[in-house]
Order: sequence, then structure tokens, then C-alpha cells
Amino acid sequence: MDDLNRVLVDIRSIRRQVAQTTEFRGYGPLTLSATALVALIAGACQAFWVPSPDTHPERYVTLWLGTGMFCAVLIALQMFARARRLHSGMANQMTGMAVASFLPAACAGIALSLLLLRVTHAVFWMLPGLWQVLFSLGVFASCRSLPKAMYLVGAWFLLTGCCCIALGDTRALAPATMSGAYAVGMGMVAGIHFLAARKATFDEE
Repeated sequence: MDDLNRVLVDIRSIRRQVAQTTEFRGYGPLTLSATALVALIAGACQAFWVPSPDTHPERYVTLWLGTGMFCAVLIALQMFARARRLHSGMANQMTGMAVASFLPAACAGIALSLLLLRVTHAVFWMLPGLWQVLFSLGVFASCRSLPKAMYLVGAWFLLTGCCCIALGDTRALAPATMSGAYAVGMGMVAGIHFLAARKATFDEE
């Protein structure tokens, strides 16, 4: 029985190591492109619904956190189905690793939003930049199981986040600072995954 347990442990260890060194292909380019469009729509909604985010911070947070959660659900639904199809027996391990890599940054973004709503509104304008910096950290944490070009996406969000903070005032809350950054960034993600999928298909042939 001890030998059997050791064999099972060894098998789980091997599967985990293989999952860590295999490129995750669970993200669908079309769904990722859709999230870029959703970001643009959210920016248009902000222009009409929250014209002054500094005086209505709750609306601003509700709009963009709601947008982020909606996009996350879209991505997750396709990710689980796509991973089962492309990674078969390793789907659970690989999707678990993908979620675990990005989850700390996502949780930090939500917690930071709630915190800034409770403190003085004088620093609320920093939130878009901080969101983007945290998103970049989530991308960087996920890069080891994604195409190498994904580092460019992490660098993009780090740059846009720092530029938002560098504005130094409520200009950082303008619709374009979130919708523009995320539309371009998620468009880059979709393009990278599309090219990676085509390369994988070509290699298999």
C-alpha cells in the first residue's frame, strides 16, 4: 500500500511539473477581443453616467469593477471549456495555475477600491493607475505559462498605470484612461493568443 501511495504521489508530482512547463492555451482570442470592446463601451457609459468621478466615486468604482467582473466571467467560461478540449487530462491543473497566478492581483484591486472609497477623496484619482499597475503584476505573474510576448502586455499596463498616476490629479479619472488602456491591452492579449494558436496548429500539422 505504501508503494502504491508513493507511485500516486510521484504521478501527481510529474503532472504538476508538466503543467508548469506547458504553455496554457485556455484563453480564447475572440473572447479576449470582446473584452476590449466591453472596455470601450464602459468608457462611453462613464462619459454619460459618471461625468464627474471625483464627486461620484461609488458610481465610478461600481462601473469599472462591474465591467471587470463581467469580463472575468466571460473569460473564465471559455477558459474552462477550452482548457478541457486542448489540455484534456491536465485541464484542472493548468486552469488552477492560471487562476492562482492572477487571483492575488485581482483581490488586491478590489480591496484597494473599497479602501479608497473609505478614505479622503483627495487621493481617489490614483485608483485607475493603481488598478493598471496591479493588472500588470497579474500579467507578469502569469507569463511563465503564456506566450513570451505577454511580457509586452505587462509592460503596457505598467506604463499606462504609471502615466495615470503621473497626471497627478482628477484627469486620471477620465474615461479614456481606463477604456483606452484596457481596450489596447486586451487587444494585444487577443492578438498574441491568436498568433500562438495559429503557430500551435501549424506545428501540429
